[in-house]
Amino acid sequence: MIGASNFFELSVATAIALFGMNSPAALATTESMSVSFQNCTLGDSGMKITVLHGQKHHGSTWNTTRLLLDALISQEDEHHEFCANDIPDCIGCFTCIMKDEESCPHRSMTKPIIQAIEQADVLIVETPNYCMGMTGQLKTFFDHMAYRWMSHRPLGEMKNKIAVAISTTAGAGARVATKQIARQLFWWGIPKVYRLNKAIAAAKWDDVKPETKLKLKQKAAEIAIKTRKNHGRVRRGLRQKFLFKMMAVMQKSGLGTPKDAAYWKDQGWI
Repeated sequence: MIGASNFFELSVATAIALFGMNSPAALATTESMSVSFQNCTLGDSGMKITVLHGQKHHGSTWNTTRLLLDALISQEDEHHEFCANDIPDCIGCFTCIMKDEESCPHRSMTKPIIQAIEQADVLIVETPNYCMGMTGQLKTFFDHMAYRWMSHRPLGEMKNKIAVAISTTAGAGARVATKQIARQLFWWGIPKVYRLNKAIAAAKWDDVKPETKLKLKQKAAEIAIKTRKNHGRVRRGLRQKFLFKMMAVMQKSGLGTPKDAAYWKDQGWI
């Protein structure tokens, strides 16, 4: 009965409180969430999902991302995965902002990732916690995306996307890392960013306690359900709308670059 409830978060909490984390009831509740999610995808059009990994190694954050993908992806969906490794540091040449993003000296390496992000309905960005924040490799990629901030040449389609920021850590810092990711995506214009962060008290995935893995699986299932439910329904909040209007005033007043102003005019925003 608990697993059949429509109130997933309450079902999980009740099962754990009454029977314990590793009880059959708790496990059944998680499986019920997965089944209910599969039911809600019936008749739904496929989504395009892009995953950006902040590191290549398959540690706890990578495995947590797999939990989300297992709960989220249906047969109708299309998904692509990329790693931020090997992208050279942004050299601060301002070429992407002043001239053209295609003239970036590292464009051949970043373009496939950027194209997949721009075509995606759902963007998943994950990073291990490195010294209370995202990896340097992931930050390097974000540095190459400066031209897509709302203050320059934002992609209009970003307002329709959903994103998920994921990070785990042995101790502290995962929350900070997902907040850093969410901040970057906010300035791209993405209106909804779910955050999945957890202190797992282990350096390796194999050493993570079963009850911790279960909590991660349950949280991933909840986010998967919300993501599928809100696909095509997200809207920008007041703060994002206000900032976008302020950027429009800035561009119209000539306070930006000529390249940016021409882009805003071409989009019909000013």
